[in-house]
Amino acid sequence: MKNPVTTMALAIAFSGAALTVQAEAINVAAPDFTLESRSGDNIRLEDHRGEVVMLNFWASWCGPCRQEMPLMDDIYSRYQDLGFTILAVNVDENRDEALRFLDKVPVSYPVLYDPESSVSELYEVPAMPTTVMIDRDGNARYIHYGYKPGYETEYETQIRELVRE
Repeated sequence: MKNPVTTMALAIAFSGAALTVQAEAINVAAPDFTLESRSGDNIRLEDHRGEVVMLNFWASWCGPCRQEMPLMDDIYSRYQDLGFTILAVNVDENRDEALRFLDKVPVSYPVLYDPESSVSELYEVPAMPTTVMIDRDGNARYIHYGYKPGYETEYETQIRELVRE
């Protein structure tokens, strides 16, 4: 059975709408997962129920990720005290590549490792970066494909909306 978050996302992506729409509004349960974090702890999505979560899939080879991640770090700094977090899921097979990337582009939010792409497959991620905004009840509300300068403004609008709910 396909995941409703990703079935809708793929339909949009394959229809070409992802090329013209910055984000798609959805409202389906976000699939739970557990991954090892940069600190060595296991992080489970369900443990963040009650918070707004920006779930961001990225890779070290991804140019747009390099642009986006420092901007996300600024967003994280501004909104973390309001019940917001970012879970950045790295999909590199070799963690060393991700660590080299993070040495050049340091971030303060949690970084998780998905070397076998099990979570990115669960979410059927079609491109890097892909970002899913999850509300306090654990529902995926918005999905973004790729990154272009200015997307961070829409991220902030959605975060403000979701933290007020």
